[in-house]
Amino acid sequence: MKTHHLLLPAAALAAAMLVAGCAGSAAPAPPSAAELDRQALAMIQASFREQGIAKLDRLNQDLGQKACSSGQPPTEAVARQIEAEAAATVRWPGGGQYLGDWREGEKLAQNGRGMTWTDTSAAPTANGAQCYNCHQISPAEVSFGTIGPSLYRYGKLRGVTDPADPASAAIVQYTWGKLWNSKAYAACSNMPRFGHARLLDEAQIRHLMALLLDPKSPVNQ
Repeated sequence: MKTHHLLLPAAALAAAMLVAGCAGSAAPAPPSAAELDRQALAMIQASFREQGIAKLDRLNQDLGQKACSSGQPPTEAVARQIEAEAAATVRWPGGGQYLGDWREGEKLAQNGRGMTWTDTSAAPTANGAQCYNCHQISPAEVSFGTIGPSLYRYGKLRGVTDPADPASAAIVQYTWGKLWNSKAYAACSNMPRFGHARLLDEAQIRHLMALLLDPKSPVNQ
C-alpha cells in the first residue's frame, strides 16, 4: 500500500506537466480548403499516367466539372453561367438535317465501347453511345440503367409525328442540343457531352436523333 501512495503523487505530477505542456504549445492551424484542394489535385495528377489514347489532359476540369464535383452544388448564378457557356458550344447540324438512320442509332445505343487506353483510335467513329447504360429506350431491351429517365416513346409522347414539321422544331432542337452538350440544359447533368467532347460525330448524333424521334423507330412504336 505504501508503494501505491508513493507512486500516486508522481503520476499526478507527470499528468499535470503533460497538460501544462499541451496548453503551452499552440496547435498547428488546419490547412485551408484551397490548400486541401491543391493537395488533392497533386495526388490525383501523381496517381495517373498516360497510356495509349488516354492522355493526362482528361484530368483538366472546366467550370462545369469543377463546380459540380465539389462538396456543394453550384450557386444559381454559377449554374446559369455553366449552362450559357455550354449552350454557346452547341454546333447545329449542317444543312438543317437533324435525323439519320434509326437502325444505326440503335447500334450506337447498344455499343458501350470507346475512349479506353486499350482502344487504338480516339476518333468518334470508333465509339459507341452506350445509351442503355443509363436509359430504357425500347421494350425489347431487358437490361438497362436507371441513372437517366426512360426514353421509351420519347418522340411519340412529345407529339413528334413528323420531325420535319415546324410544330416539332422546338423538341427537335432541344434533343440535338441535349445530345451535343447536355450541360446547356442542366449545369450538373451526368449525361456525356457527345458532340462537345468529340465522343460522337455529327452523323452519329443524327442517327441517335432518328432513334429517338423517327415515328418508325422501335422507340416510338
